[in-house]
Amino acid sequence: MTLVRCVNAGRVFGTGPAAVVALHDVTCEIRSEQRIAITGPSGSGKSTLLHLLAGLDAPTTGSVQWPGLGDRDGLRPGAVGIVFQGPSLVAPLDVLENVALPLFIMGWGEREACAVAHEALALLALDDLAHKLPEELSGGQLQRIAIARALAPRPRLILADEPTGQLDHETGSAVMEVLIRAAWESSAALVVCTHDPSVSSRLAEHWTVTDGRLGTGDVACSH
Repeated sequence: MTLVRCVNAGRVFGTGPAAVVALHDVTCEIRSEQRIAITGPSGSGKSTLLHLLAGLDAPTTGSVQWPGLGDRDGLRPGAVGIVFQGPSLVAPLDVLENVALPLFIMGWGEREACAVAHEALALLALDDLAHKLPEELSGGQLQRIAIARALAPRPRLILADEPTGQLDHETGSAVMEVLIRAAWESSAALVVCTHDPSVSSRLAEHWTVTDGRLGTGDVACSH
């Protein structure tokens, strides 16, 4: 099943002489159970592409549709789980509340949401931090908690932007194992932007973004 389809999708920031073309005419599809690594230099457009796929941003030209997931307004926090590159936890909430937050937004009851949040934290060996505040934690812990939050609703599309960038090799490897296993258990697609060859090597398909142009090896994609 096709979850996301981009057709000649481009993204320009700014106008006139100051305009910057972040993506050029991307056409591609992401299907259930695909495992995709997106690599490329910093500033090449990887994060911009991820934001379009997530429905966080809209293309300036072309289109992005989610035939297997529904309308853009209803993608998050249920159908699409996102792990951002930078800190993204809500400061006044403790760890458990942060992980349960997307479930509360989806209308879950407190008991069920907290139970699932505990399970997501346990997957990443973080359950002992459940009642800590974000300000009490290291950057690596915050990143793993953000991953737990993204996985808690069991999304059908998991998008991760440098999810191991703040982690040591051993912890990063364990996080990738969790992401891959969670995607497998939910028959979800997993798309990871990364600079780390040890991360990209664990995913079956490799896409590259260079100067805003997307290229793939195994699936049709034009630029």
